[in-house]
Amino acid sequence: MSCLACRSINNLETKNAMRKTLAVLTLSVQFIFAQDLSQKLDEATKNLMNSSAAISSNLSFYVADESGNFIYDYQGNKGLSTASTQKIFTAAAALEVLGKNYTYRTTAGYSGSISGGNLKGDFIITSTGDPTLGSWRYDAYKPENFKQKLIEAIKKAGITKISGDLVIDDSYFDHQTIPGGWPWDDLGNYYGAGVWGVNWRENQFDINISGNEFKSFSYPLEGVQWLNDVKVGGTSDQSLIFTAPHSNVALINGTLPSKTVTVSGATPNPPLQLGVEIKQWLQQEGIELSGKTVTNSQLEIEGKKTVSFSKNNTIFTYESPTMDKIIYWFLRKSINLYGETLIKTLGKEKKGNPNFKSGVAFLKEFWKSKGINPNMINFADGSGLSPQNYVAARAEVQALIYAKKQPWFESYYDGFPTQDNGMKMKSGTMRDTKSFAGFHTSRDGKKYVFSIIINNYQGSGSAELQKILNVLK
Repeated sequence: MSCLACRSINNLETKNAMRKTLAVLTLSVQFIFAQDLSQKLDEATKNLMNSSAAISSNLSFYVADESGNFIYDYQGNKGLSTASTQKIFTAAAALEVLGKNYTYRTTAGYSGSISGGNLKGDFIITSTGDPTLGSWRYDAYKPENFKQKLIEAIKKAGITKISGDLVIDDSYFDHQTIPGGWPWDDLGNYYGAGVWGVNWRENQFDINISGNEFKSFSYPLEGVQWLNDVKVGGTSDQSLIFTAPHSNVALINGTLPSKTVTVSGATPNPPLQLGVEIKQWLQQEGIELSGKTVTNSQLEIEGKKTVSFSKNNTIFTYESPTMDKIIYWFLRKSINLYGETLIKTLGKEKKGNPNFKSGVAFLKEFWKSKGINPNMINFADGSGLSPQNYVAARAEVQALIYAKKQPWFESYYDGFPTQDNGMKMKSGTMRDTKSFAGFHTSRDGKKYVFSIIINNYQGSGSAELQKILNVLK
């Protein structure tokens, strides 16, 4: 062998040895860094758990890099009540299963026939459960936009008089509008609004109250009588509203400051509320309605036959914003109504059964199929308002990492709020429960995925949890 060949072999061996050395050094640095980070996280976590506010708390905390490699685990497999970080599971499943371009539909039609402008039959509105119908959040989808398009369709059909009834067909979902595990204290408040076959204005109303005196409503609630037990006191809203589906009695109690404040509640019968408003629109346009305004649910309660119309008699179809836009607001503003509508929609689309139990069962099957241990995802609803949701922090991290690899991830990620500490994460707050789940890129460019959940926490606010997460910065 020539000396030149010997030198080439020696050079190659030297380069290979240098590469191996460099790889070992890189791994060593990464290991030392990860070890150092883990120690800092452990110290911050133990400081929290040794504090008086958390001395009897349960904590589940898990951190991984964006590839899913473990970084830190403090009882990460322990299932705890999640509050609103539950929404990360529902949102991802909806984007993948229904698609980011999925829309809900609201249609109008009639029974009978139209002759000389007279509709000899009923005028009927139905929906596939659109949770955004009449929402104020979307440009071109506000109540006035829906009103304008509906009235235009009625006029285009040549209808100037309706001899029958105005019927709101709310039969798309089952009759149970509230998940069984929700606390009674939540049901009448805006964040505890139920899911109906026809939703309207996000099933929310507002009251302006001065002290304990009602001043005005965002719109008049149809047929609702009030019991007012509010006391004047304090400097913040400490009131609760209690309404029940189909009920005509509402209660408000607690305390309110002496100044005028706005309190928001859950509409007890959104389909009827929509019907009342449509009746007003017809009157404003000079379109006569001879019959009554009623919902299919009410007809069933009265033991009467429900009403529907054939596709041939459809005069109007109205589509919701696309799913990606719905998911944005679902995550950004933590709208429980959206989560439970998505659960019922998944149940109907994938199980053929539009109830909460069916949708929740599908959600668990979905995440089990993605490799998450089913014992770590004991779902009770789609929004996290039920204290019967028990989920492990590790499962939340696994769901986030799965989402990060999907083509719809941008639509998902966009909805995560940026919190006070600058991190992109979904938060959850319920009585004595705090949680955060999300993504963060540190100053040195390292990407983390994390979840932290604490139950029976007696501290005020979430600053202590954020202090732990700040170690990742």
